[in-house]
Amino acid sequence: MKYVVKLGGAGLAVPALFQSSMRAITELVRSGNQVAVVHGGGSQLTQTLKALGKESKFVNGLRVTDAETRDAAIMVLAGKVNKSLVAALGALGQPAMGLSGGDGLVFRARKKRSTAETSGADLGYVGEIAASDPRWLDAIWQLNGVPVLSSMALGFDGEYYNVNADEMAAACAIACHADALVFLTDVPGVKGSNGQVMRWLSIDQIAEMAKSAVISGGMLPKLSACREALLNGVKRVRILPAEAADSLPDLCSSRVAFGTEVMVA
Repeated sequence: MKYVVKLGGAGLAVPALFQSSMRAITELVRSGNQVAVVHGGGSQLTQTLKALGKESKFVNGLRVTDAETRDAAIMVLAGKVNKSLVAALGALGQPAMGLSGGDGLVFRARKKRSTAETSGADLGYVGEIAASDPRWLDAIWQLNGVPVLSSMALGFDGEYYNVNADEMAAACAIACHADALVFLTDVPGVKGSNGQVMRWLSIDQIAEMAKSAVISGGMLPKLSACREALLNGVKRVRILPAEAADSLPDLCSSRVAFGTEVMVA
């Protein structure tokens, strides 16, 4: 089977969770699956910007990205974070190839337009995926490797754009016709109005939950990405807490009691 795993939040920041995620991904590959990893690194970028004396601003979970912030994102996401994942997989004996979305023109971006999603704000060098070419991913898979993608993509104007990692993970899953898209995250799942984790969530419920503010912040682009993936052929989409990363290899073969399964209906 073909998996796209998006790694962010605690799965990157907490060493024990990071290592368990790497072990789970390695086990998936050794079981005969093709796996691509898409990662964020928002907290690491925020820390770097703070050290540079720069404040981070967000609109509906999307980072406002001026030129200086974009350059820091290239350094942190396509550099330090990306190579730490490649090194961790390598330490487990699993070859991995670190890429940004701009490498090999795997993903092309356009500037994200000012819409209701952005509250009419100009987010600067924030992009959305406009085109994809998964041939480089296929080449890495043919050599039993794991492509590790940072959430930066090259625009048609020659500029790099910061892309929300959830959106890039969905675009990656769509482009390579993935069987499953899994978001390893630092929350237990999607919580309903009663505060309890929803084991199943229909994409038809997302708009109303957003309107009533049951979901907000970073969960908005995540669920938008889930919806986009499901409507474009990805068979299974699940939001899984990083603490349950060791259940990842069993996700499509047995019942997993963690996180939220997002479904078409």
